[in-house]
Order: sequence, then C-alpha cells, then structure tokens
Amino acid sequence: MSTVALDTKTVRPPIPTLWSQFSHLRTEADTPELWPSPDDLSVENLVTETDDPVDNIFSEKQQRLLPDSLYASWTGPGPGRSFIALANVGLFYALRLPPIVPDVLVSVDVNMPEDVWIKRKRSYLVWEYGKPPDVAIEVVSNAEGEEDGRKFQLYAQAKVLYYVIFDPIEELGNGVLRLYERRGNRYVEIPDRWLPGLQLGLTLWEGWFEDKYDVWLRWCDKDGHLLLTSAERAQQEQQAKELAQSQLTQEHQQLVQERQQKELVLSQLTQERQEKEQERQQKELAQWQRDQLIAQLRSLGIDPDKLLNK
Repeated sequence: MSTVALDTKTVRPPIPTLWSQFSHLRTEADTPELWPSPDDLSVENLVTETDDPVDNIFSEKQQRLLPDSLYASWTGPGPGRSFIALANVGLFYALRLPPIVPDVLVSVDVNMPEDVWIKRKRSYLVWEYGKPPDVAIEVVSNAEGEEDGRKFQLYAQAKVLYYVIFDPIEELGNGVLRLYERRGNRYVEIPDRWLPGLQLGLTLWEGWFEDKYDVWLRWCDKDGHLLLTSAERAQQEQQAKELAQSQLTQEHQQLVQERQQKELVLSQLTQERQEKEQERQQKELAQWQRDQLIAQLRSLGIDPDKLLNK
C-alpha cells in the first residue's frame, strides 16, 4: 500500500482571501462548518458550464457508462440511502476558485435537485449539497490533464473521499487504474479496488459497450459481479423473457405430446374394447344360430343331441 503526502497548505482552503466574509460560520479549517450557508452566497457570477467539447469518443462513452450502470443496477450503499452520479459537471468547493470538472463524480446521501435550471443547482456546489462528493474519477486522455499532479491536490483540497485515475493507454506511465482514499491529509492507494465507504468496487472489463469494443472501467460488487448498464439489464430481461417463453413452449409441446399419447392409448383401448365387443357379438350370434338350428331339428322330430353325437 502506498501513500501520497499532500501539502497541508494546498489541502486547506485559502481562508483569508476566500472565506473572510464567512468568519462567523467558521470553526476550524478542516471541518464542514467552514462551508458558507447557501443563503449567504450569490452565485450569479459563477461560470457553471461552458461549450467546450468532450475530448474524445472513448472518454465520452466511458463517462456515460459509469453513471448509467449505477442508476440501472445500484440502490445506494445501504437501505434508504440516496445518491447522485454525474459526468463532466463542475465541482465547486470554494466560492472564488474555479471548479474542478471530474469526468465522473458520485455523492451518497444527497438527492437530485428538483429544478436543475436554477443557477446554484446547475453544478455540484459543496455548500448546496452539504458535503463533498464521495468519488471523483478522471479518465486520462493525455499527460496535460495533470491527473496525478495538480488535480490530485485539488481533489484532496475539496475533501473528496475517493479519487480514481483511469489511464487506459498509460499516458502517465503509472498503470492503467489507480484508486486512492483520503485519510487525514494523505491519499492512500487502495490495492484491491474496493471502496468500503460506498460498498462498491471498480474493475477493468473487456467487452462491448454500445458499438465499441474495448477495455472499460466498470462498477462491481464485493464478489466482482458487474453492475449492469440499462441496456445490459434490458437485454438480460429480454433473454429471461425469451427463456421463459421457450420453457413455456417446451412445456406446452410436452403437454401436447402427453395428451397425444393419452389419446393414442385411449384410442387403442377403445379399439380393443370394440374388438372384444365384436367377438362377444359374434359369439352371441353363433350361439343364437345354434339354438335356432336345434329348435328347428326338434320341430322336425330329430333329436339334435343324437345327431350331434354321431
């Protein structure tokens, strides 16, 4: 397990210049009480979004894959606990500092705002949600993003609990996937890729997402089972329906075969009964004919017993 020490001057927000107007809210530098009350702030001058394009196709798809699978297959870290998952949305952790824009962020025990068009609801403002995000994920496109440098320090300053660097083509030269947990003023690398605070894991998975085959970063449970995307769940449900329909068809065919077999047996029994009835009728007819012959012989004065015994 490796640890990365953070500069304490970087970890603590620059209180004199940024937070002096909120001194009446402050207790100590590293506590949530430092965050200003939403009622005390004007956010009209914050730039919550720009028209900058997504950097590449892979990153765009990866950014959608992670939130999609959470909303499709995760109910949160525990009963009654909510979450939000966002892609490419600004994280504002200090009023007069520009936001960090993680490729994906996840925050538990918070709810999606009813009206996301309100200025202060358009982005993730820490003082609005009352807590930092629990996870920030960066997908490395090139070495210019400073994911293991400047951003590393900024996420720690923003008090993000887990920081994940996914470097699919190893631009940074330190491995494809690294997970860090913030402990005090240090980020400690997590070797087993499990986030105990969220009861979620991350894993690398090779396969198809939409129309692209690649190695993707995916969420998983403790046993390593993937959290399915909405499309995968729909496909799974469709396959389950088709399997159930196939089983019903097989059961129906089996019932039809059993009915046909019963009908065949019944037909054979009916035929045997008819044959026996015909034999009985033939015997009765033969007996009746014999009795008639005997009666005719006796009427002619002929003893049939003597005649039959000759």
